Amino acid sequence: MVVEEKTISSDRVYTGRVISLKVDTVEIPQQGYGKREIVEHGGAVGVVALTDDNKVVLVKQFRKPIEKIIWEIPAGKLEIGENPKDCATRELKEETGYSAENMKLIHKFYTSAGFSNQKIYIYLATGLTPGERKLENGENLDSYVIDFNEAYDMILKNEIEDAKTSIGLLLTKDLI
Repeated sequence: MVVEEKTISSDRVYTGRVISLKVDTVEIPQQGYGKREIVEHGGAVGVVALTDDNKVVLVKQFRKPIEKIIWEIPAGKLEIGENPKDCATRELKEETGYSAENMKLIHKFYTSAGFSNQKIYIYLATGLTPGERKLENGENLDSYVIDFNEAYDMILKNEIEDAKTSIGLLLTKDLI
């Protein structure tokens, strides 16, 4: 039987610009007490930007936690109180220069609910108009326009390893 854990106390261990870490003491019915380490994150968006001729806009960037350059859909962190659709529109423009006539939510998910509350919203952007990128200070990435089927095959060959990118592209395959 699944039961909820009651929080007895919560200790904030770290508060940063992107994440916070807390350790909760919880009461587990019929088992006693336990500790839960929880990473708190304000949420993020990812954008599958699809051109009229079925090409997708991807970015490549270095990710320090995994020490490698990876392929991703344009994405970014939600600002406090920001609407996810507005964030998706902003991040697409900043990272790729593209504006979208249509921005449709296709999925939202928790990245790893066992230790984090981070939720990512995935949007499908269509009716694209190219423009000039406006990268944030400290952002270093390149954008590419790739045939959608080629990008889909990159997932199957493990060339795309990013979860939000894989989820977004796999869901889009059924929409086009």
